[in-house]
Amino acid sequence: MTAGPAEDTRTRLLHTALRLFTEHGVEGTSLQMIADALGITKAAVYYHFKTKAELTEAVAEPGIRDLDELVLRAGAQKRRGAQVDLLLEGFVDLVVRHRTLVALFSSDPGLIRAIEKSAHGGMEGFGQALLGILSGPAPDTTSRVNAMVALTGIAMAGGSPDLASLDDEELRTELLDVGRRLLGRPRRRTHLPVSTL
Repeated sequence: MTAGPAEDTRTRLLHTALRLFTEHGVEGTSLQMIADALGITKAAVYYHFKTKAELTEAVAEPGIRDLDELVLRAGAQKRRGAQVDLLLEGFVDLVVRHRTLVALFSSDPGLIRAIEKSAHGGMEGFGQALLGILSGPAPDTTSRVNAMVALTGIAMAGGSPDLASLDDEELRTELLDVGRRLLGRPRRRTHLPVSTL
């Protein structure tokens, strides 16, 4: 089934907005700039998104949706080791799949505000859910620090322009290896992408 013109325009709007947000930041990107980049009228942008905040939320939505699903899947695992492994592998996959978005999540206040409307109470809520799974119940200081460094480091490295030359599989392998070492998890030969879990 082929996407209709309205759906295609919406998709193009989201891709263009993400590109311009990366170049100019959310605050530095206007709806007029997005319209100009697409060669459409500002009214055409308003047809799909009534405000820039609505557009920003739509740009962030795929990453938020994937993160929400990952937290639920990992939390549903019976064994603690399975929870940690699924969350770590899924988080790395998410970071690699959404590299550009992750870079914005890490640095742009405009995008961070869009996340505040998410189901887990924004970035702080997501962070607490992820840390809770990785560090376990009643964690000691070392476990909490390792979990925090693993999550923050994976996100920052995955979205870093300095690693943009790495292909997805190479980046995934390196991030998983670092994450496993930090969390004291054994190395595994294969991983399951989030989409197949």
